[in-house]
Formats: sequence, C-alpha cells, structure tokens
Amino acid sequence: MAQFDRRRTLKLLASLGAAGASVPLLSACGSDDSPTGAAEVNKGPVKIGLLVPQEGIFKAIGEDVQHGFELYLKLAGNRLGGYTPTVIVAHEGKDGPEGKAAVEKLLNQDVAALSGVVNSTVMTGLKDTVEQKQIPLVGSNASPSDLNQKYIWRTSYSNVDPGGALGSYVLRQQGGNGITYCMGPANEAGADEVAGFKNSYTRGGGGTVVEEYTNAQTPNFAASMIKIRNSAATAVYAFYAGSQATEFVKAWSSAGIKDKTLYAAGFLTEGAQLLKEQGDLAKGILTSMNYSADLNNLANRRFASEYFKAYQTLPTTYAMASYDAAMVLDKALSLIDGDPNPQAINAAIGKVGLIDSPRGPWQFTLNRTPLQTWYLRRVQKDGSSTLTNTLISELTTLPEGNTN
Repeated sequence: MAQFDRRRTLKLLASLGAAGASVPLLSACGSDDSPTGAAEVNKGPVKIGLLVPQEGIFKAIGEDVQHGFELYLKLAGNRLGGYTPTVIVAHEGKDGPEGKAAVEKLLNQDVAALSGVVNSTVMTGLKDTVEQKQIPLVGSNASPSDLNQKYIWRTSYSNVDPGGALGSYVLRQQGGNGITYCMGPANEAGADEVAGFKNSYTRGGGGTVVEEYTNAQTPNFAASMIKIRNSAATAVYAFYAGSQATEFVKAWSSAGIKDKTLYAAGFLTEGAQLLKEQGDLAKGILTSMNYSADLNNLANRRFASEYFKAYQTLPTTYAMASYDAAMVLDKALSLIDGDPNPQAINAAIGKVGLIDSPRGPWQFTLNRTPLQTWYLRRVQKDGSSTLTNTLISELTTLPEGNTN
C-alpha cells in the first residue's frame, strides 16, 4: 500500500470522528459484504453468549472484543441472519476452571452459540465442555495450536501464526544466518507463539533461537534484559499482551539495547490504550499481525470509520475478529429457517464460505481457523502526532504458509 493511501485512510477516520452526524453513514447495509439480517426481517429470537475478560491484565482486550461484536449488531439493525439476538456477556475468568464455569452458566441460560474468549488457558479449560454440550463457539482471540474440536471455530488465528509469519522475514533481514532471542510467558500461548517463530526461522537451517519463558503472572523483565544484552542474538522476538506488553516495552527501553532489533507478535503494541501507555518508547517496534487499521479496502474503510465514530479510537485486531465472529454467525443464521439450535448453527457455520473481512477476504480451513494474509507493521507517527501501528508490507499467507 502506498504511503499516500495510509495517510488518506487515517485522515478520513479523523475527519469522520470530528464531523460526527454530518458525515454520511458508511453502513454495511446494501453491499455484498453487508450484514444479512435486515432490520425489518424477524425470524424469531436467538441467544448468544459472549465470553470476555472483564477484569485483570486482559480487560482492555475484552472491551475491544465486546465493542467489535456490538458494532456489527448495530450495523445489522440488531439482527443476525434475520433472528433477533439477545447477547449475554459473561466474564470468562482467568483460568480453565473459571472459563468452564462461565460456559456452564451461559448454557443454563439457553444460549444457542458462544463467541469471544481472550485467554488461551481459559479456552483450553472450556473446550471439552463446549464439545460435550455440542454448542458452537466462534472464538475471536484465544487459539491454542492443538485445538481441533468440531464445535470450536476461530476468527482470529492459530497461536503459532504471528511468529510463523515473522520468522522467515527476520532471517532474511539477517542475511540468512542469525541468532534471535525469543521470549514469552510460561504458558500455553507463550509456548505456541515462540514455537511458531522458531519453526519458521530455523526451517532453512540458517537460524538459531535462544528461548526464555517468563513467569506468566509476574515476569521479571529487568533480569531478562540482562540476559538479552549478554546474548549473541542480533534480533529479539517477544510475545506479550495487555498490561504485560507495556511492562516489557518500558523494560526494553530502559535497558537501552542498541545492537539488537526488536520484533514482536502484534499484541505487544496493539491498541490505542497500549500505545498511549508506551508512548514514544514504542517507536520503531516491528510487529506481525493479521490486521492493520490503515488497510485500504472497502470492508475496512467501512468498519474502521464506524468503529472510530462509535468509540473514538482506531479498531484493533481483537475488535476486528469479534466483528467477523458476528458476521460468521450472521451468515450462518441466514442459512437456517425455524429453530436456530446449536447443532443447526454449527452445521451452517461450515457453509458460510468466504468472509469479506476488514483484514481482507478469508475462509475457514479444515481446522476451523482463517486462511488469511499476515502483515508487517511498524509503530510510528503517520500523518499526525499520534503513534499508530503503520502497515509496511504483506508478509505471507497462513496457516498454509506455516508447517506447524
């Protein structure tokens, strides 16, 4: 994408936010990628459970997930496939047992489908309940690489993909022979993220990886920076999200490491709140992500402008994936007449086909994750005084580009 296109897109969003109601509504209605549930159609009620973290280190991500889902419903005239949805929002909890309890509570309220889930540890804890109860879950973030359930679909990615998209790129920047220091929390998501990078980086035989897994709740980043400084690595790959992402960026800046380039999964700098907390310390960080708010396509211009008007901030990958989850449910429910029971919804999800998403078109693979484009971004000031994740180039298409 040309620099002019990125700046034009961001300026458009800013003007939409300033102009408010005087700007024509860029509604999704009336186009091929529009919500299918026109407001005047009413095939009856349907209950959807939305699992998000409402407290803790991922609270801000949970808010983005809820915002993305609710925005789609607003643009669809509060219809999903012609049905009138009641969305029951529940706190997903901080671990597997709490996630399982949250699902069981929603099932007691007769939900026909689930969405959301941010924490991979929570996803692992609830997956068996979802399968046993045969309730479709269109997850919009958490995605352990070993998930292979009949009733769990993901509009996000597999956890190995952010690193998988970036590893070969980093090795090329090192001339095909290098050492990278990889970091992540000592949990399932951290192991997946580092494994994805490692497999991509070492596939050609020229890359060597040094791995460190920090305490999942209270990482000692100061000690980690000493290890990084003393290593022979010329690049660092990091996976952290939420409040830990800000802690990492601050520790990296304080360490003043100049002889190594910092790369990361996009979660390290994802969202206006994180970038506000990190400030200029985040400038120059390179990340891989399946979405960038300045993507210049019709679906994203519509989504990003409406999101900006609704929440006065640029959308994140979390909001986008949740918006897409609502779109998947919309398209699936449009294929059903009569009782929208969980089994019917799950079968219909398998028939939705291509999703014209703000990230670019994608479709589910056999393991129920998106086949999608991944992008390289850099944190910089683009056309204004505000730091943003700015699109640099396409990286690859995954999961087929990654052998994990």
